[in-house]
Amino acid sequence: MRVVACAVVLTLAGAGVCLAEDGLVGDTLRKVVAGKTVHLETPLGSLPINYKNNGTMQASTIQLAAYTGSTRDRGTWWVVADKLCQRWNNWLGGKSHCFTLRQQGESVQWTRDDGLSGVATIGR
Repeated sequence: MRVVACAVVLTLAGAGVCLAEDGLVGDTLRKVVAGKTVHLETPLGSLPINYKNNGTMQASTIQLAAYTGSTRDRGTWWVVADKLCQRWNNWLGGKSHCFTLRQQGESVQWTRDDGLSGVATIGR
């Protein structure tokens, strides 16, 4: 289940991202995510999650299908209280999760409210 949780969580990295106390916050956080593809690093490979400008997201994975129960899913994302929140339609039981993001060099460290954490990069 840890791989599934890691597979549907996101974090970001990118050049020129403005930070507040090393964390991505508010409108900056929204701008970093919107319209981008986040490549979540998992033990089984990278999971690309596409965050659309309209607050929806989608991902597809063959490597993680045995853990997620399907090869693709869609959901919604939003920013509240300087955290990136998201809810998949099916993955992770359709439950909402929120994350704090901190830049670390070329990658971004994410920490979910329950303490689960990991790393990802962001593409265009």
